[in-house]
Amino acid sequence: MKAGIDAGGSLVKIAYEEKDRIHYKKYHINELNQAISWLKIAATEMKVALTGGKAHLIQKKYFPEGEIVPEFQATCEGARMFLLKEEKNIEEPFLLVNIGTGTSWHIVKGEKYERILGSGVGGGIFTGLGSLLTSEEDFGKLTTLANKGDKGKVDLLVKDIYESDEPPIDGNLTAANFAKGSKVKHSDADRMAAISNMIVETIVLLTMQAAEIHQVKEVVFIGSTLIGNESLKKGLEFYMNMMGLSATFLKNGEYCGATGAYLSV
Repeated sequence: MKAGIDAGGSLVKIAYEEKDRIHYKKYHINELNQAISWLKIAATEMKVALTGGKAHLIQKKYFPEGEIVPEFQATCEGARMFLLKEEKNIEEPFLLVNIGTGTSWHIVKGEKYERILGSGVGGGIFTGLGSLLTSEEDFGKLTTLANKGDKGKVDLLVKDIYESDEPPIDGNLTAANFAKGSKVKHSDADRMAAISNMIVETIVLLTMQAAEIHQVKEVVFIGSTLIGNESLKKGLEFYMNMMGLSATFLKNGEYCGATGAYLSV
């Protein structure tokens, strides 16, 4: 048996073989010991490959014989496998956007790939800033809030500026993030919706610039921040369509790194 482990800033993702099929599990990084204990019990003799920021730590402590796979290599190879598995026909080259604790951009063409950009805007802001502006810290609860909130109660929208006049662009677009501040009444859900929107707008603007530089129209989104996060996904779809770019979301995209490591064993 074999397994791939992707240990990032927030989560430990595992892709493992059982009965000739690949299965997936994830744990919070604070549950690392629990995750490794489960893996060792599930298969006492298992070949392991590791990737991610904490790969060397896990190798040293638990799997000294384990292979270290470069993170960007594992991510891109895992994404290629999922694209084939899900029968997604993507024109190459394409952009692979990984929204984890932060966000990274890769240009992929066949077996060649290159990381071209990175940003600190991602899931870390979603949970970190979310915990500061609401009464919640749990990612799942924060996504639930964001999904039912109204960003227009926090963000200044184009239509707010033009009021009764017809705006020259979509009136629901953001003129200024969080600009309404304490001037109007808003809820935890509204504040989370505004955080989600700010993350979306930042990622889309950077994606648009990267796509223009590298002359691509296809963008594949992956990463753990998208899990159950409909406000983020819908926002990305809306703006990507507006920019004339095609967006694809992989079903198990958060496991690209773990799967890429698994494939290397």
